[in-house]
Amino acid sequence: MDWIVQNIGSILVGAVLLLLIGVIVYMMRKDKKAGNSSCGSSCASCPMSGKCHEKNK
Repeated sequence: MDWIVQNIGSILVGAVLLLLIGVIVYMMRKDKKAGNSSCGSSCASCPMSGKCHEKNK
């Protein structure tokens, strides 16, 4: 119990960071399932333009 009291700041910061990472991963998976892309939709200047939108062709 004493260790927890001495490190409560680090524990709280770690928990918040873990929560943020979880939310980011959840949102990315949700967008991918919905068919949304994480790119900026500037396919003309993208070297991978032929790969990421390949199924639409």
